[in-house]
Amino acid sequence: MKCLAILGSPRKGANSSIIAQTMLDTASKLGAITETFVLKDMDYSGCIACNSCKTKTVSCVLEDDLTQVLESIKSADIMILATPNYFGEVSGQFKCFFDRTYSFLNPDYTGRLDPGKKSVFILTQGNPDPKAYPSIYPRHERWLKVYGFGENELVVAAGVQKPGQVEGKQDLLRQTEALIRRWMVS
Repeated sequence: MKCLAILGSPRKGANSSIIAQTMLDTASKLGAITETFVLKDMDYSGCIACNSCKTKTVSCVLEDDLTQVLESIKSADIMILATPNYFGEVSGQFKCFFDRTYSFLNPDYTGRLDPGKKSVFILTQGNPDPKAYPSIYPRHERWLKVYGFGENELVVAAGVQKPGQVEGKQDLLRQTEALIRRWMVS
């Protein structure tokens, strides 16, 4: 089984990255091959709307650091997407990455990925109300389902603003470990 994480926070010690790493560590202990991509350390652009992935090829034609990320997603069983909530939206780094997943769609807007994949969408925020931003996840989950991710989970860590603050939320970290365990044994 292959489990990969795409980390969308621009800062070191990011709460979303800590949660993702906890999940990856659990998956690794259970025998998964793991891979991590830190978007802030990569050189890439967002989608340029050239539509070549619909007319000339079945993958994104841009050649940059996201090329390997998009290829790795194709072979992953579990994908962990981690981003902070900035102004009621994903980080800019994450948005540019996610726009490039447009290449996972056929011209008729059906998915190109093998069905049966699983995803976890980690969203961290300073706002203590976990329901304060209800529109972020559904917009992304819609596309994940079309791409072929049949099981999708949302993890919200609310009230974590300072780097590393999520380490004080042990119940949340245990829940994420349990989620990966469940998926690894099913």
